Amino acid sequence: MTYRRARRLDGIGTTIFTEMSALAIRTGAVNLGQGFPDRDGPPEVIARAVAALQGGANQYAPGIGVPALRQAIARHQQRHYGIDLDPDSEVVVTTGCTEGIAAALLGLVDPGDEVVVLEPYYDSYTAMITFAGGVRRPVTLRAPGFRLDPDELRAAVGPRTKLILLNSPHNPTGTVLSRAELEAVAAVAIEHDLVVVTDEVYEHLVFDDHEHVPLATLPGMWERTITLSSAGKSYSFTGWKVGWATGPAPLVGALFAAKQWLTFTSGAPLQPAVATALDDCPDFPAELSRSLQGRRDRLVAGLETAGLTPYVPEGTYFATTDITGLGWASSRDFCWALPERAGVVAVPMEVFYDDADAPGAGRQLVRWAFCKEADVIDEALRRLAGADLEA
Repeated sequence: MTYRRARRLDGIGTTIFTEMSALAIRTGAVNLGQGFPDRDGPPEVIARAVAALQGGANQYAPGIGVPALRQAIARHQQRHYGIDLDPDSEVVVTTGCTEGIAAALLGLVDPGDEVVVLEPYYDSYTAMITFAGGVRRPVTLRAPGFRLDPDELRAAVGPRTKLILLNSPHNPTGTVLSRAELEAVAAVAIEHDLVVVTDEVYEHLVFDDHEHVPLATLPGMWERTITLSSAGKSYSFTGWKVGWATGPAPLVGALFAAKQWLTFTSGAPLQPAVATALDDCPDFPAELSRSLQGRRDRLVAGLETAGLTPYVPEGTYFATTDITGLGWASSRDFCWALPERAGVVAVPMEVFYDDADAPGAGRQLVRWAFCKEADVIDEALRRLAGADLEA
């Protein structure tokens, strides 16, 4: 019998993060590709998870999340941003931010609806827009500044636009959208009566004098914004996959209507542990951010010494380099050759664009993760410095 997979999967291949991490394992290369830290988060949070496991929290949690975590999320949003939430109707716990994105798009986008998305984009965005039957309309953040052009944003909106999918701090460029850029997004959303889904998983990992401003705090945006985040990045528990969605009850309810048919619920013993992280370890994200800023500087300096052209990120786990001067046809060719050349793995950014050859786009851009320990970064830089990186 001949099997054919569903047409909705046409054009959607294996995620680049699976490919590059498998390449790192196969070649023994230093993995600066996938964004996971080498060190776990607060030990007291792990102890709380162990206590929950041993205490019987091993059956289904409520679909919207355990009350303790929903309440902790509401306190987190109030403490950091002055946002008041009803934890029973305006907070839903998700299986990481990735499920939050999937559930939001499946719950709000009908076939044929257009979704405006910042490019380069995290690859799950395009997959889930496709699964929902939506049509993506990219707005490109162009090198070297990776800033949002309000005119291009306005031009991307048409009569069938339903939703803007925003990401700040932005993966993979490291851009933190300024208040003025966010105000431009708000103006467009209000003018065209659009919903905005905003992925803020790197909300606390912002460097130098940059500030993360949740879009929901801008005038007129609370009622039309779903905010997504997670404990994975802010607390260094990426494998736990505990995230959340917050916003007005009708929008969060639409997200949950889809989410209940995805995982329904997950991570029952991890949810009270994440509540402990949010309530009892409020300083950890700021300390992590300071440490990451130092590691960012270490990596960027070393990449420049190795002959690469780096762009300094304002937030997230990632730095970008331009490889134009090295003679490679594409960043993908460069990244697939890099483990053999230098024993290091990075991620080709061209896969995060609809048209990587467009002016200012990503055919020659490579993403490097600096969420690793300093000795891992140093080893990667030592290998790069001793390698022939030209095509």
